[in-house]
Amino acid sequence: MSRKHFLGTILFLLTAWVVQAQETERQYLSGTGLGNTVTWQFRVSEGRNSGRWSKIEVPSQWELQGFGEYTYGRWYKKPGVKNPSMEEGTYKRSFRIPRNWQGQNIRLWFDGVMTDTEVLVNGQSAGPVHQGGFYRFSYDVTELLKYGSSNQIEVRVKKHSDNRTVNAAERKADWWLFGGIYRPVWLEAKPATHIERLAVDARADGELKVEVHLQGTTGEESLSMEVAPISAKDAEHRPVKVTKEPVQLLTAHFDGISPWTPESPVLYRLTVSLLGKEGNIIHSMDTRIGFRTIDFRPRDGLYLNGTKLVMKGINRHSFHPDGGRTTNKELSIEDVKLIKEMNMNAVRSHYPPDEHFLDACDSLGLLYIDELAGWQNAYDTPTGTRLVREMLTRDVNHPCIVLWSNGNEGGWNTAIDSLFRTYDPQKRHVIHPWADFDELDTHHYPAYLTGVARFTNGYKVFMPAEFMHGQYDQGHGAGLEDFWARYTAHPLFAGGFMWAYSDEAVRRSDRGGALDSEDYNAPDGILGPFREKEGSYYSVREVWSPIHVEPLMITPSFRGDFRVSNRYLFTNLGACSMRWRVLRCTSPLNSDGEGEVVTVADGGAQAWRQVLDSGRVQLPSLVPGETGFARIDLPDNFFNGDILELEAYGADGESVCTRTFPIHYAKDYLKGELQLKGADAHPSGSQSAAASTDSQNITVSNCHVEETDTLITLHSSAITVSFRKSDATITSVTRNADGRIIPLKDGPVAVGMKMVLADLSARTENGDAVLCARYRGAADSIVWRLTPDGLLSMDAVLLNRASGGGGFDDAFTDTEVLNLGLTFSYPESECSGMRWMGRGPYRVWKNRIPGANYGVWQKDYNNTITGESTERLVYPEFKGYHANLYWATLQSPTAPFTVYAASDGIFLRVFTPEEPHGRQDGLNTMPDFPAGDISFLLDIPAIRCFKPISQHGPQSQPGIIRIKKGDEGLRLNLMFDFR
Repeated sequence: MSRKHFLGTILFLLTAWVVQAQETERQYLSGTGLGNTVTWQFRVSEGRNSGRWSKIEVPSQWELQGFGEYTYGRWYKKPGVKNPSMEEGTYKRSFRIPRNWQGQNIRLWFDGVMTDTEVLVNGQSAGPVHQGGFYRFSYDVTELLKYGSSNQIEVRVKKHSDNRTVNAAERKADWWLFGGIYRPVWLEAKPATHIERLAVDARADGELKVEVHLQGTTGEESLSMEVAPISAKDAEHRPVKVTKEPVQLLTAHFDGISPWTPESPVLYRLTVSLLGKEGNIIHSMDTRIGFRTIDFRPRDGLYLNGTKLVMKGINRHSFHPDGGRTTNKELSIEDVKLIKEMNMNAVRSHYPPDEHFLDACDSLGLLYIDELAGWQNAYDTPTGTRLVREMLTRDVNHPCIVLWSNGNEGGWNTAIDSLFRTYDPQKRHVIHPWADFDELDTHHYPAYLTGVARFTNGYKVFMPAEFMHGQYDQGHGAGLEDFWARYTAHPLFAGGFMWAYSDEAVRRSDRGGALDSEDYNAPDGILGPFREKEGSYYSVREVWSPIHVEPLMITPSFRGDFRVSNRYLFTNLGACSMRWRVLRCTSPLNSDGEGEVVTVADGGAQAWRQVLDSGRVQLPSLVPGETGFARIDLPDNFFNGDILELEAYGADGESVCTRTFPIHYAKDYLKGELQLKGADAHPSGSQSAAASTDSQNITVSNCHVEETDTLITLHSSAITVSFRKSDATITSVTRNADGRIIPLKDGPVAVGMKMVLADLSARTENGDAVLCARYRGAADSIVWRLTPDGLLSMDAVLLNRASGGGGFDDAFTDTEVLNLGLTFSYPESECSGMRWMGRGPYRVWKNRIPGANYGVWQKDYNNTITGESTERLVYPEFKGYHANLYWATLQSPTAPFTVYAASDGIFLRVFTPEEPHGRQDGLNTMPDFPAGDISFLLDIPAIRCFKPISQHGPQSQPGIIRIKKGDEGLRLNLMFDFR
């Protein structure tokens, strides 16, 4: 768009808004949302602060303001509970309206009240009681007002409805039940002859149809319309004569429009003017529109502008801990941005959201499924008929809405399905979530191999409206890679929606502001209640990245070429960009304090990064669905780095995903660090007896071995390590310089296998002290080597023989393992934090490794229980499994130590995460952790996601071990620095 055209558009829009302000005026009687409220008088019938007049902020939920009682929607499942909290509240306030409003049509609007609402203006009823807590409704109060003087409004609200089906649909639901005027209240003034509302069908080819609903016309008026930045100028768009019918249809065709998509959400402003006999503007109304065509094709798919959609979606409640369901525009924009950061393109909820959330979806680009409430129970037909009208007349023009939804999980009334088409000129498809209905199967929580006659070998379009349930740390990213690869390979897959966006922990005003997620009922989010990012956030972001880097292993033969796939729906990869960075990761052996410190993960962790070089990746021009080669012009110092970082950016310049790949693998990395230190190149760290250690200036001499009846002790100038003769486990580690005990002990103990000591011997060799333990079972041997400067290496040979002597049954039996490796004890009370090189900063599970990137990370100790806390949570969690260890320093004010990996693919287990106290029936949410505290593992378990692990994909299944004669076995090589 040219500057002149752009300025002209701005001028037109400003002019349009002036006209609108002159013709339709709005006066708020409340605030606009969370953080912007107006004080009303209030009295509640029962519970806290009941029975007396007080003050309350509007909009709000009265429980969070200190009134009434809290109830969660599963109250009816609690023993001895017959009813939820059923208080009633009365609101009052006075207000003035301008004298010049007299003669106009005045409506009083409520954007949302829970639940039954009776309104009196100046002591007179404004109309029938409104029932239904999630919908916008209004009353014509023209004849009830005093113009230019004081008026009184009284609103009587029943938290529990007098309508049984409203309670069944809304109050017996899996969510918090609140009461009160929780969305804005305002007065709106229009001329007596006016446009009531518009219903638009704007097609991708430029065709535009507008239903104009009128009130008070005589038949002598006419209608005109304009679309900014396109104006209607030819004969087809000249004013159209109004008939006496209350609904008029305007049609037009516009050339050169840009269609709306979630990847390029182009919006226009439609202005419709009602003209008098002399051509004067009586009233005008405008609305934002997007030109786009949505159509559902049975046994084919859901199409947007002729492109088949695959929706990467999340289910979201309108919720915030400080407001309940009272939110604001800023929160809506933040949520849309966070959802898009996860590379999602679609949202669903169980009821109509705040309109400013739909506005944000329109302008920032998210597809939306708009749902009539009904959680496992439906509204009666008269109530449902009214609420469908209220929902659609508010939301019909939002281009983000691609489907309508009638209830959820059995909460649909089929008698009102046809009404959606009545109020929607676009005739968007209607779904029944979790049902196979009208050729679109929305089955909830499908298994990886879901069937028979459903998706896997079925013929219906498949779109699970809920899948990947995120209770506590389960779900979302766990197993998503498998599910998504399988689903997207099927031509009838239209996408899926995870449950859910954020933990619904409310700040309890009756508990001193403590957070409450109602035990296991509400901590289902991929974000915490204050939008804290959990580990799955980054996992989903990587798996759903529209710019996908194919698996890459960097070797000395790497010349800068790698495969990349375009997983967008509409965008050519040539419109996007990518940067590469070569990062150097210095180990504690050679730490010089250089590098940039970056705060990550909402302040709960930090990354150390030293960028050696950087540049732009040459991306190919690929249409959606294509794969090709991208290229890096490798700098001369490329192989001096340790990590290749690739950061992809969309056509809008926003970061899409960051992927990292090791340039050197563990053994070579450690070898290089030892060489820089001046040590022997052998990963054991062995060096000559004449070498110096560090700034402590300890005199280095050859090691020696001491043996007693029960112990074998390896001595160096810096460190003394004692092993039990009975099982070859460490009993103590002493730092000689100050006599400090490093309490890593009681290991190595076998995890996931049998290991029985058969023979133990010790010797000195080339100045080192060596302990050799041989085993029966799955382990062959573990050799410990203590160097004169105090580095202790461990070389474990596992699973290298067919007859394991008790390790595994025989040579050709496939044996399942969950954890496999070695474990030690270390007191949690001694630990203050951890700095490590590997994938981070979040912990991982076997089926949730994507999103964890290579780097040097720091996080302080915390005991976060994912999704459960009375206070704001700290992420990332400290305890758990960490992938691809290179080195880790366990920080402590008294007993720190560092361990280095000389084997690839080692998982570092750090302590055992605490189970949620409110978990269902005391059932554990996580698989069992190994014994001990610090473990070094070659395999770890997956975590379930709603369904049992057996119903997940291959990456979630237990590891299979098959030992055959001639196998070299597995090596688990570590080096400990206790100095």
